[in-house]
Amino acid sequence: MLYPIVRLLVAAAAVVAVFAQFERSLSLALVSPTPYGSHIPTMVTNFFSFFTIQSNLATAVVLAIAAIWALRRRRDTTPEPWGIALAVTCVTTYMVVTGIVYNTLLRGIEQAPGAVVGWSNEILHVWVPVFLLVDALIGYRRRALPWRAALIVAIYPIAWALYTLVRAPYITNPGTGVPYWYPYPFLDPNVVAGGYLGVIGYVVGIAVAIVTVAFGVVAVGRWRGARVAASRTAPGVQSPH
Repeated sequence: MLYPIVRLLVAAAAVVAVFAQFERSLSLALVSPTPYGSHIPTMVTNFFSFFTIQSNLATAVVLAIAAIWALRRRRDTTPEPWGIALAVTCVTTYMVVTGIVYNTLLRGIEQAPGAVVGWSNEILHVWVPVFLLVDALIGYRRRALPWRAALIVAIYPIAWALYTLVRAPYITNPGTGVPYWYPYPFLDPNVVAGGYLGVIGYVVGIAVAIVTVAFGVVAVGRWRGARVAASRTAPGVQSPH
């Protein structure tokens, strides 16, 4: 039963990394000399509006639930419940896409000195995504999901994008004081070539990536679930009672 413990450790690492960065962001806001940079409610809301932060916290919760479920049923060999399987598929997709987007579009973008906790940033954008990719391939007791589950995965990112684009024009940027704040530069029509049309292009591209990854995760789960089902019904193998 080592694997559930590994999942718990990864969940804990994600939470620690999130709150290490939160502490850094809060400490900078507390000493900011400007009214827009020191507005704590805005700073807190902005922090928890990042897709990376939300998806890592969701991952921590889902991995913890999956691990506790497995530990409480360590003598059982039945596949994980449908709800847990869907939740794991969702966070796996979100984190894999987070890793891809960060390392292709955002890594290397200049940040204010001291604004980012380096080790936390790597855990949230590299190591948790890598673990979930590996988890999709080797995580045990995986349940096969229907193909439509891949479409369910896309609901949250679409809602997040709409929330972000609607909210951003009403928030003063805490770093520069401009009358808008976007968590990622590719969502900012003021800097993206083509304005909102360019932003729509990025959003559509990322949406396609999310659905593609989701179908891939579901496909792996169906393949692994079918193998488990076949082994349980093979001649000479008795299902547990």
